[in-house]
Amino acid sequence: MSKFQELFNSAIHPLPAIKDQSFASHFDTFAGKQVILLGDGSHGTSEFYSARAEITKRLIEQHGYTMVAVEADWPDAEAIDRYVRLRPGPKAQIGGTAKGYEPFNRFPTWMWRNYEMQHLVEWMRDRNQRLPPERRAGFYGLDLYSMGASIGAVIDYLDRVDPQASKQARRRYGCLEPWIDDPSAYGLASLRGLGDCEAGVMKMLADLLGRRLEYAQRDLRDGDEYHSGEQNAHLVRDAEKYYKAMYYNSASSWNLRDMHMFETLQRLLRHHEGQKAIVWAHNSHVGDARYTSMGFRRRELNIGQLCRERLCRENVTILGCGTHTGTVAAAHEWDDDMEVMNVRPSREDSWEIIAHNTGVPSFVLDLRRDNIDASLRSALAAEQRLQRFIGVIYRPDTERISHYSQAILHKQFDGYIWFDETQAVNPLEVIQPATPLGKGETYPFGL
Repeated sequence: MSKFQELFNSAIHPLPAIKDQSFASHFDTFAGKQVILLGDGSHGTSEFYSARAEITKRLIEQHGYTMVAVEADWPDAEAIDRYVRLRPGPKAQIGGTAKGYEPFNRFPTWMWRNYEMQHLVEWMRDRNQRLPPERRAGFYGLDLYSMGASIGAVIDYLDRVDPQASKQARRRYGCLEPWIDDPSAYGLASLRGLGDCEAGVMKMLADLLGRRLEYAQRDLRDGDEYHSGEQNAHLVRDAEKYYKAMYYNSASSWNLRDMHMFETLQRLLRHHEGQKAIVWAHNSHVGDARYTSMGFRRRELNIGQLCRERLCRENVTILGCGTHTGTVAAAHEWDDDMEVMNVRPSREDSWEIIAHNTGVPSFVLDLRRDNIDASLRSALAAEQRLQRFIGVIYRPDTERISHYSQAILHKQFDGYIWFDETQAVNPLEVIQPATPLGKGETYPFGL
C-alpha cells in the first residue's frame, strides 16, 4: 500500500446505510453556511439521490435551510414548489399531475421523475402542511431550457397584472415563436443571419424590472408571483443568448448556463433574505471548476466556483459524490430511451480507485483545510488525478475520453461522499419523449 493510500485511508469517516436514522447526522459539521451545494457523480444513481435527500431533510429540520434549488427548469420546479408549499396556481407532484400539468416531461425524464425525488417532495409537503407559510421550505429550478414555457409564464403573469404589457410581451416574444418547439434551431438561424430576437427580449425584461413596485402593488396575493415572473423573463433572456452561443463554442454556452444558474440562486437569496439554500446539481456544476480541467484547460466556470468567488468562500460548502462500479440509469445518445447500464470499474489513475482501495463501502472525507492532517494535505496537493463524470449519456466504450476529467480533489470540494457499489435510480418511466435540444450542448454528455 502506498503512503498516499495510507494517509487517505486514515482520513475517511465510514458511514452507516443511507436508511439508518443516523446517516444524515454525519454531515452536521458541514451545515450552517448560507449555501450548501450537493453534487452527484451521475444523474442516474440511486444512492446519490437518496443520500442527498436524507442530508437535505436534516438540513431543513435541524439547521434551518428553507430553499432546495436544483438543476432543473424554473417552470417545472415551480409547479412542484406550489405543491410542496401549498401555494395557489397550477401544482404538480413528481409522478402525478394537477390541472393537467406534468413537470419534467422532456428528456431526460428520469433525472427528476424518479422515486427517490418523489419521496423527498412528499416529505417536504407533509412537513410544510404543519408550518405557517413563512417557515415552509421551497423547491426551485436553476436551469434555462424552458424558453417556451417561461415565455408563456411571463405572458400569463402580465395578463393578470397588466393586460396592455401582456400584449406588448406577445409582440416582442413573437420573434421567437418559430423556434419555440426547437430552440436550438434559433441559434443556427441567428448564426445565418435569419433572425435575432435579443433586442425585444432585453426590452421585455427591462420593462418588467422597471415596473416592479407597480406590479407588486397590483398583485397582492403573493410576493412570489412577481419574483417568478421576473425569473422567467431573466430565463428567456439568458436562453436566447445560450442558444446562439451553442454554435460558437462549448465553453461559452457552458459558462452562460452556469452563470444563469448562479444568478438565479442569487435572486432567490435576495428574495428570501436571510434564508439558506441547498443546491442539487452534478459534480461538474458544483465542484469548483478552477480545480478541474474544465477550468484550467477549457476556461469553463461553474456554479460552485461562482458561489465561492461571489458569495465568499466562508459562506459556501461543496460536497461531491462518487462511486466505483454498479449500475446507472442513462442513455447511449440524446433522446434515446433510458437503460440500466453497468458502470465500468474505476480507472487506476482516478480518484475513484483511491476511494475504492480503502475497502470501505461508504464514507465521507472531510477536505476542509482545518480538518485535514498536514501530511495528507501535502500529499493531496501533489496528486492530480482523473475523476469520472457521468451525465444523462453514458458511453462506457469510450469512457476515458467521454467521462473522465483531471481534478484536484481537496480544492474542488469541501467534502467527498463515497459509495463503492451503486444502483441505478428508480425511474417513473423508461420511454423518453423527443426533445429537440442540441445533442452536444453540455459537457461531458448531458451534464
